[in-house]
Amino acid sequence: MPATTTPTVLTARALLLDMDGTLVNSDAVVERIWRRWADRHGLDGDEVMKVVHGRQGHASMALLLPGRPLEQNLADNARMLAEETADTDGVVEIPGASAFLAALRGLPHALVTSADVALSTARMNAAGLPLPPVRVTAESVGASKPDPEGFLKGAAELGVDPADCIVFEDSGAGIAAGRAAGMRVVGVGPRAGSHGPDVVVPDLTRVRVEALSDGTLRVRVR
Repeated sequence: MPATTTPTVLTARALLLDMDGTLVNSDAVVERIWRRWADRHGLDGDEVMKVVHGRQGHASMALLLPGRPLEQNLADNARMLAEETADTDGVVEIPGASAFLAALRGLPHALVTSADVALSTARMNAAGLPLPPVRVTAESVGASKPDPEGFLKGAAELGVDPADCIVFEDSGAGIAAGRAAGMRVVGVGPRAGSHGPDVVVPDLTRVRVEALSDGTLRVRVR
């Protein structure tokens, strides 16, 4: 169904949260590093930026440079992860992220990100946000979004059926992963609306979460 921006109430047993574009605005860093990479490989920067959001770097490279050996993509990805981890200039929270995470304290939720441990820690710290106790990072999975593995692992770690989870995502790859996992998806930010989330919000100031007496989470989106 098409995404709606009208007030909506969803219920779930757990929330699974992407990081970049959902909790943290890291677009400035991503643009800097991926446009440099595009220049090095003679690719159009605008076209590269249409691909890279939400995916692990090596998965983006495989799409952008088909036929290049996996080993080269993995080595290139490792170098870029180090660059991204060292560069936190301009990294800030998505509006409402701090209050949103505070409301989730003690409730079932997990971070599910294509970043590795070092990068996710650096960016969350730079944005002044606490890391959720349960985290599924690049090291935790064998396949990048849009594969659903990360979200399914997050649900399993929380002991919650995938159908009882709500995903918060900003990218096409992430929204597709949430859908493939059989979960409902709240799209966050300007990239999300065209990729088929159940509901879309400009930022997290539009989301309220409350725990009901039976352990259900009520998510109000306005």
